[in-house]
Amino acid sequence: MRQGMSKVMLGAMAVLGAGLALAFTGCKSAPELAQAEAQKQIQANLDASPAAGVTVRLDDLGMQQGATGKLWSRTKVYPNRYWADFTLTPEGKKAVKISGGGETIQWRPDSPDDKKYSLTVETVAQTHAKAKDLQPAQDETVDGGKGKSVAFSAVVGFEGVPEVLQQIAHNPGNKLSTKHEAKFVLDGGAWKLKEIQ
Repeated sequence: MRQGMSKVMLGAMAVLGAGLALAFTGCKSAPELAQAEAQKQIQANLDASPAAGVTVRLDDLGMQQGATGKLWSRTKVYPNRYWADFTLTPEGKKAVKISGGGETIQWRPDSPDDKKYSLTVETVAQTHAKAKDLQPAQDETVDGGKGKSVAFSAVVGFEGVPEVLQQIAHNPGNKLSTKHEAKFVLDGGAWKLKEIQ
């Protein structure tokens, strides 16, 4: 009986020892996705995408700011006294492109009191968005496996854009950021950016 009990005890200890060994060596949990690492990978992805000009909405205030900032000057006023043509100055030609081409902004509101009228121009400077306001990483299934998602804002970059045009871009009606979600997958023990939605 003693021998039988010893064999059972040895067997139990062997199973327990194997279980502990597996717990310490075989069941590694995924590393945390640090916010700095997520930001670095997201920004690298944004920087790798083609640079683009920033679309800027011009309303009455923006037109006044552009004229004061010497980006364009009024070259013609129509008989109704609220339509006008504005020609880009040499500085303006370096700063903006007019939708439809040319060098003249054709200002055509419906009435002298039309506060809703606007048009758009695009910056000559080509920029990349900046990843801002990253939220903490959330566990998620990505492609059927363990993954993480990080919500963030892609904010317009203004490198090379004149200060007056940056001010106009901050007027109401301009969209300077968009919400996105980055998906990460575990690759060789490290988190890797898979896609941005």
